Amino acid sequence: MPVAQLSRVRKSILPLIEDDWSSIANRELPDLSEKDGVSSLQSWNLHVYMRAAARMGTGSNDILPSDVIFIEPPLAHG
Repeated sequence: MPVAQLSRVRKSILPLIEDDWSSIANRELPDLSEKDGVSSLQSWNLHVYMRAAARMGTGSNDILPSDVIFIEPPLAHG
């Protein structure tokens, strides 16, 4: 893909140490209900969500401060 086509970057954040899916959803997606915001974030961030699912029950936070969390859906080609 030519560089000229990469002008728009998908919105993302680096989470705070205490962040979890709910806190990010409430802060970054205030127009959605918490449930819908969490669901959207998890579907847009499978690279984090699936890693966390593999560690369920360990008692550790699912999201690391070094994780890139996308706060909008993938951009459409066009």
